Amino acid sequence: MKLTFSAEDNEFREAARTWLHEHKPTSPRPAFGPEVRAFDAAWQREQFDGGWAGISWPAEYGGRGLSLLEQLIWYEEYGRAGLPSLDMTFVGLNHAGPTLMARADEDQKAAHLPPILKGEVVWCQGFSEPGAGSDLASLSTHAEIDGDHPAASGEKVWTSFADQADWQELLVRTRREGSKHQGITWVICDMKSPGIDVRPIETMDGGHDFCEVFYDEVRIPLTHVVGEVDDGWRVAMATLSVERGTAFMAGQVRLASTVERLIQMASERPGPKGRGSLLDDVEVARRLAELRAENSALRAITYLGVSRAARTGTPGPEGSITKLYFAELEQKVARTAMDLLGRDGLRMVSRWNRGGWSGQWLTSFSASIGGGTSEIQRNIIGDRVLGLPR
Repeated sequence: MKLTFSAEDNEFREAARTWLHEHKPTSPRPAFGPEVRAFDAAWQREQFDGGWAGISWPAEYGGRGLSLLEQLIWYEEYGRAGLPSLDMTFVGLNHAGPTLMARADEDQKAAHLPPILKGEVVWCQGFSEPGAGSDLASLSTHAEIDGDHPAASGEKVWTSFADQADWQELLVRTRREGSKHQGITWVICDMKSPGIDVRPIETMDGGHDFCEVFYDEVRIPLTHVVGEVDDGWRVAMATLSVERGTAFMAGQVRLASTVERLIQMASERPGPKGRGSLLDDVEVARRLAELRAENSALRAITYLGVSRAARTGTPGPEGSITKLYFAELEQKVARTAMDLLGRDGLRMVSRWNRGGWSGQWLTSFSASIGGGTSEIQRNIIGDRVLGLPR
């Protein structure tokens, strides 16, 4: 790993920290619906107008054209500021945008990248299906080529923000014969198209971010195909490599801050039988020290991925290591919090999650599912990183 911070990098960090302190939203983020979209869009526009949107995006698309290292610094300071990293702009900025830059033609880039960066549009991801979640290549939503408009029919599920989205990165099967990885096409789907039915799903933490999406002969222009027809699997891998790499850096920093807050709370809460503080308990201190160490390890893994991507130009399968470790650590931190707080965790407010500490714990169950299950990540690591036999 070759990753060091220069004097210029430290100046950039200080500028980012100062700007975030002076401009971050002061009002709480709404819970659901159009109000959330308006809040997220306004905050993204604030970042764009201030010159802090798309740190590593090319300047011709409205970004600053800086390095991945500076992008990492921005994510770190964003997380330290306590700002939510997973909002309605996330899919556009961290999935669709990078994929379009890597695989789209110039007309598609010009049409879609600037609005994403300005917060003018919301994107969602149409990958998972009821019978094709972890095994994404088994997707059955299909699009029959009808002249210059493929007609898509089928169902997607767990589609974040589909009820508010303008556009969708959609995987459809355009050829049935051959390997299941062949015959898949990545298309830009207009979510206002006739034939689309979106149904929100209420999750156990009380959220409504996820949706089912049904397609009934939805006509999509061939000009909305990214890459080539039947070559969508390769395009999708570009999407997932970004998602599993540095996209959650701000969340990682925020998770580390959560651990520090737990340590502080343990030092202030009475220990067993009122003796000393909870932190004086050897087992409690051990668990919290382990969480702090594991957060440091996660940061090192992410730095390694950024260092490698800076040399190669694209994220690699090593991003699955980051994704796997982050998901399981997030669950471990939430579980530890509930163990330490007991029934108080049901009513105490967490700084960054709706529903407080208990809401954070309930939400954490999705961490090892979204973006590819932990089991799938282990398969990818074994196959593409370690070179183990299938």
